[in-house]
Amino acid sequence: MPLLDILLLIVLIAVGGFAFSLYQRLGRLGEVNKGELEASRREALQLLEAARAESKTLIDSARAESRAVREAAQSEAMRLRDSVQGEVERLRQAASADLERTRREGEERLRTQLKEERERMMITLAAEREMLGSERNSVKAERERLQSDLDSVRAEREELKRETERLARRGEQLDARALRLDEQEEKLDSFEKSLYVREAELGQRERGIDLKLQEVAGLSREEARDLLLSRLDAELEEEKALKVKASLERVRLEVKREAQKLIAQAAQRQASETAASLAVSVVPIPSDAMKGRIIGREGRNIRTFEALTGVDLIIDDTPEAVLLSGFNPMRREIARMALEQLVGDGRIHPSRIEEVVEKAKNEMKTFIYERGEEAALEAGVVGLKPGLVQLLGRLHFRSSYGQNVLKHSVQVAHLTGIMASELGLDAGMGRRAGLLHDIGKSVDREIEGTHVEIGITLAGRFGEPKEVMDAIAHHHDPENNETIYSVLAAAADAISAARPGARRESLEEYIQRLEQLERIALSFPGVDNAFAVQAGREVRVIVKPDRISDSKATLLAREIAGRIERDMNYPGQVQVTVVRESRAVEYAK
Repeated sequence: MPLLDILLLIVLIAVGGFAFSLYQRLGRLGEVNKGELEASRREALQLLEAARAESKTLIDSARAESRAVREAAQSEAMRLRDSVQGEVERLRQAASADLERTRREGEERLRTQLKEERERMMITLAAEREMLGSERNSVKAERERLQSDLDSVRAEREELKRETERLARRGEQLDARALRLDEQEEKLDSFEKSLYVREAELGQRERGIDLKLQEVAGLSREEARDLLLSRLDAELEEEKALKVKASLERVRLEVKREAQKLIAQAAQRQASETAASLAVSVVPIPSDAMKGRIIGREGRNIRTFEALTGVDLIIDDTPEAVLLSGFNPMRREIARMALEQLVGDGRIHPSRIEEVVEKAKNEMKTFIYERGEEAALEAGVVGLKPGLVQLLGRLHFRSSYGQNVLKHSVQVAHLTGIMASELGLDAGMGRRAGLLHDIGKSVDREIEGTHVEIGITLAGRFGEPKEVMDAIAHHHDPENNETIYSVLAAAADAISAARPGARRESLEEYIQRLEQLERIALSFPGVDNAFAVQAGREVRVIVKPDRISDSKATLLAREIAGRIERDMNYPGQVQVTVVRESRAVEYAK
C-alpha cells in the first residue's frame, strides 16, 4: 500500500506539474489574449480538480484492490496525460493562430493609417512649400523695387544738388551780364540818337540826288525801275531756268533722303507702341494663388511651358492675370489656349503641360483651316487647294499697320470683283486675284524674301493662273503689269488701306490730326480760312486777295508744307492747295 500511494503521489505530482506548466504557458499567451487565457486557466484547473478526484478514487480503490489495479491506474494515467497534452497543444495552436491573425490585422490597420497620414502630410507640405515660394518671390520683388526706388531717390537728390549749384552759378553770371547789358544799352541809346541825325541828313541828300538823276535821264523814278527790271528779267531768264533745273534735281535727292529719314524715325517712334499692343496677350486667372502653381516647384512648370510654346510667360504684380509675350501671334495664341485649359483644369505639371500644348497645336491647325474656308466662302472664291486654304487662314494672325490682313484680303477681293464686273471682265478671277494678292505674308516670317516674291512662289506651287500670279507680283507697281487684274488689285489694295479707320489710328487721333493741319494753315498771316479734306491728305487754304498776291500764294503753300513736315507725323503725303479769288459784284437796277 505505501508503494501504491507513492506511485499515485508521483502521478499526481506529474499531472500537477504538467498542468502548472500548461498554466504558465497559457499565462504567457494570455498577455496577448486575456479572455482566452482565463478560459484556458479555468479549464486547466477543472482538469486538475478532476484529476485529483479521480486520483483519490483510484487511491481508495487501489487500497481496496491489489497490485493488478496499479497497472490499470498507470495506463489510465498515461491516457489522461496524452489527452491533456493533446488538448493543451490544440489550445496553444488556436491561441497562436488567433494571436497571429490579430497581429496581422493590427499591422495592416497601422500601415494604412500611416500611409494616409503620410499622404496628408506630403500634400500639406507641398502646399506650404508653394506658398512659401510665392511669398519669397513677392518679398524679393518688393525688396528689389524698394532698392530701385532708393537708388532713384539718391540719384534725384544728387541731381537736385547739382542743379542748385548750377542755378547759383547761373544767377551770378546773369547778374554780371545784366550790368554789362546796362552799359551797352546806354551806349546804344547815344548811338541811336546819332543815327537818327545821320538818317535825316542822308534822306535829304537822297532826295536831292533823285531830282538830279531825273533831270539828267529825262525819266521818272517808276519808269527807270521798270526799264531796269525788264533788262534784268531778260538777262536772268536763262540763268533762272538752269538754276531751277539744278534746284529741282537737288531737291529731288534731298527729298529722297529726307523721306528715308522720316520713315526710319516713324518706325522708331511707333516701335514701342506696336510691340506693346501686338506682342502681348493677357490671360485671366481665378486668383493670385494660381501663380505659384503655374511657376511650379523651383520654376519647372514655367520653364517647361516656355520651352514648348516659344513664348515668354510673365508673372508680375498684376492682380488675377498673367502676360504672354511673343512676336509670333500664332505661338502666342497656342500658349493662351493651353494656359487657359491648364488653369481651368487645375492640374499643372510638366507632363500635363506637354499634353495640353500638343492638343492646343492640333486645335490651332483646325482653327486656321476654318478661318481660311470662311474667308474663301465670304469672298466667293471656290476651287482653292487645301494647302492654300491653310495658308490663307494663317493671315488671320497677321496684321499690317494694325489692319488684319485676312479681312483686308477679303475686302480687296470684293472690290476687285466689283471693278472687274463693271469693266466686263471675269469677276470670279478678280475676286481670286484680290483674295490671294497678299498670300506671301502668311509665311514671310519663316521664309526669306519679300511677301511679293514668296506669294509668287506659293501661287506657282499650287497651280494658280497667270492672272493671279500677275496680281500678286504687281499689286504695288501696276505700271509693269501683264494683265488688267493687277491694276484692279492695286486699286482695291489702296482703297482698303486708305479707308479712314482701316489702319491703326483711333478716331481721337484722326480728328486731332485734321485740327492740327487746319491750325497750322491758319497761323500764317493773310489766311482767311483752311479746310482739311480727303481724310487729312489735302489742306485747302483760302487767302485774302488784298493781302496775298499770286506770287506770294506759291511761297505761302511752300511755307505751310514745310511747317507740316516739321511739326507733324502722318502717313503718305499731304497736299497743300492755296486758293486766291477776287470777285467784282455789281447790281443792275
